[in-house]
Amino acid sequence: MTTDSPTRPRTRDRARRSTLDRATADRLAATEYLRVHDALAALTAEQWSLPTPCPGWDVRALATHVLGMAEMSARTRENLRQNLAARRRGGLFIDALTALQVEERAHLSPSDIVAALAAVGPRAARARARTPAVLRRVRMPLPEPFPGDEAWTYGYLVETIMTRDPWMHRVDLADATGQALHLTPGHDGAIVADVVGEWAVRHGRPCAVMLTGPAGGQWSFGRAGPRIELDAIEFCRRVSGRTPADGLLTSQVPF
Repeated sequence: MTTDSPTRPRTRDRARRSTLDRATADRLAATEYLRVHDALAALTAEQWSLPTPCPGWDVRALATHVLGMAEMSARTRENLRQNLAARRRGGLFIDALTALQVEERAHLSPSDIVAALAAVGPRAARARARTPAVLRRVRMPLPEPFPGDEAWTYGYLVETIMTRDPWMHRVDLADATGQALHLTPGHDGAIVADVVGEWAVRHGRPCAVMLTGPAGGQWSFGRAGPRIELDAIEFCRRVSGRTPADGLLTSQVPF
């Protein structure tokens, strides 16, 4: 994809919206739940205790977070319960929420986690797809601490972040276990393209990007500027803050 239009950063007072059309967002959500389930189902017993790139989490903790987030997405009552419980803990909300999800599912065996995700993943995708358009446009009540205090719409959370989160954790899973990533242009390529576009808007500088691999592509933003050539998954690792970055790649994108 190529665009010659210069990018401009969004203002702080404007709530960030998803740039995905609803059909694409729904398709990516449903597919990603299946892929992260399949990746977990393929693990050996020994791999569940391996450390991941997420500080303090082994593979099992990562998996229970993914499951807890899917259960939160699938049922309104569970969403409200987790939100209330996390807010009662105090501190940074996302840290309280993810800790809650891991702790509450600590008793589950690996087979329990895989079976639960198989059941709830499709329900979570359908529930997210049913989110009313009017709610998608609503500004979330609390700012997100990324990269500072940033306003998001519910649509950005439901259509973009809730798919990027399990996708990046599938990358984390591969990094932790050596498992081969299942990557296709139509799914992973679409997620990466959305990340690239948002990253370019965030830093607002002209550049050219060439990403390799099944999820890769080529983009041009504005005229002149540096040329970035990188594996597509490594690009996402860097802009997520998981691996060291320099130059324009220090402009981070939420996952």
